[in-house]
Amino acid sequence: MRAKRFALFVWLLLLAAPGALFAQPAQDFSKVQIETLPVAPGVSMLVGAGGNIGVSTGADGVLLVDDQFAPLHPKIVAAVEALKSGPVRYVLNTHWHFDHTGGNELFGKGGALLVAQDAVRTRLAAGQFFKAFNREIPPAPPAALPAVTFSEDLTFHWNGDEIEALHAPNAHTDGDALVHFRKANALHMGDVFVSGVYPFIDLESGGSLAGILAASDRALAIADAKTRIIPGHGPLSGRDELLKYRDMLMLARERIEAALAAGTSLDALVADSPLKDLDAVWGGGFVKPEPFLRTIYASLEAERK
Repeated sequence: MRAKRFALFVWLLLLAAPGALFAQPAQDFSKVQIETLPVAPGVSMLVGAGGNIGVSTGADGVLLVDDQFAPLHPKIVAAVEALKSGPVRYVLNTHWHFDHTGGNELFGKGGALLVAQDAVRTRLAAGQFFKAFNREIPPAPPAALPAVTFSEDLTFHWNGDEIEALHAPNAHTDGDALVHFRKANALHMGDVFVSGVYPFIDLESGGSLAGILAASDRALAIADAKTRIIPGHGPLSGRDELLKYRDMLMLARERIEAALAAGTSLDALVADSPLKDLDAVWGGGFVKPEPFLRTIYASLEAERK
């Protein structure tokens, strides 16, 4: 039990602490290699450490979706330059966690315009105190803050495509954006979708299971059998993988809702292991079975209030 809590605590420090932009975790980034994967015409995916990066390339220049960790900035720039599409003109953050925004300051100082949903700038600018982990997150410097923010949706007319940033309210966080490359038929879902594993739902940043399910349904309505989906973490995916993920979350919700309705306590639910069959398939990522169950329970309990 204590080991599981510690694992979740470490992951939160790595994944949910924008202040660590300026005090990076003890990780040897010199060994990280950036891999470039083709997604669709004009769209690529960069895989390194932290969240997967989406790249739009073409005559207008480069638009990045997320930018991983600050120490990886030179390697990310080199990977982008290898695509031979000009300078990085925009960086669009899918949410505020620092493994997706860690390069903001350097890309911003390099001339890129930083863009995100309103809540991303608010959380980065204000910092945050995580009650559950007694962790103070300091504010980000001005150069790391999105200069352009949007409330609901925003469209880039860029590189011959219409790139839509669609706000997914209260999903992984309160500031998530799904990024739809309309003509390329591709989606970047940030950490609303992590392929093949349980997601982290950041309840303290306004996330909720209901929001993740709603965002997944929205993405499923957009996607067809040929749509390529870039998850926040994990391999390049498609509609089938997203559908399995949504169905897993729905099943977890049904089982835990039934336990709540029956008055089952959280500790008794943990002991009962009602998601044991799902754990065997989905519980091998950073979010282990017990923390996932506890998060779902807390999210559903909050809905009932």
